[in-house]
Amino acid sequence: MPKRTFVIVGAVLGVALIYSSGAEQRESEAEGAGGSGEQAACTVTVTADVLNVRSGPGTGHDVVGKYREDAEVEATTEVRDGFRRVGDGRWASDEFLEPVDGARCG
Repeated sequence: MPKRTFVIVGAVLGVALIYSSGAEQRESEAEGAGGSGEQAACTVTVTADVLNVRSGPGTGHDVVGKYREDAEVEATTEVRDGFRRVGDGRWASDEFLEPVDGARCG
């Protein structure tokens, strides 16, 4: 492969990493802005060192982001196949999401 291809791929991966590292703030802002008929939101804390966010409820779906341990995330009450919806097309394993005190996560 030419050197130029490696540089381009590296740049794209770098931008993707930077984008996903700020996912907690973006999700919080997006959920708070209302939505397109989403279920009620609840605040959860991530208990895993790094938690993959997937495009659907299951490990067979693509990873579309990551959360770090102790991140507070706005999620919905919808849980499917052990995964909680944390946004449009964004799901995380409910096993590693702990509702904060007073949160109504269903």
